[in-house]
Amino acid sequence: MPQMTPEQQATFNAYYPSTQRDELLGVLLAVLLGSFGAHHFYLRRNGLGVLYLVFFWTGIPAILGIIEAFFMPDRVRRFNAEQGAMLAQSVVQGIMPPPPAPAMVACPACGTVQTAQARYCVHCGQTMA
Repeated sequence: MPQMTPEQQATFNAYYPSTQRDELLGVLLAVLLGSFGAHHFYLRRNGLGVLYLVFFWTGIPAILGIIEAFFMPDRVRRFNAEQGAMLAQSVVQGIMPPPPAPAMVACPACGTVQTAQARYCVHCGQTMA
């Protein structure tokens, strides 16, 4: 990772969690939805995901999905490392990615989804916890 100022490190730390992928979720997608290529879409490998979708009816992608489940933790780690390197490079160069999406919560009274910083529900006026 290139040398960063404290401000750049703070920016990197704010954006990096939104780019990370979870290893366990990758394995579960490969096992449970591997026949549809969900694990490839999860790692932004859309070409392979579409190929699995086209041939899911043959059963071959299901077998491959189970086999690929063993390789998913390493693939997810490499994906996270690549995303971190690209993000670090863009932060050092001053190219700012779009801001991360704000956290959303549901109102306990009516279920309306809104930002986590809201004090009152915009729909029913209930105090947000």
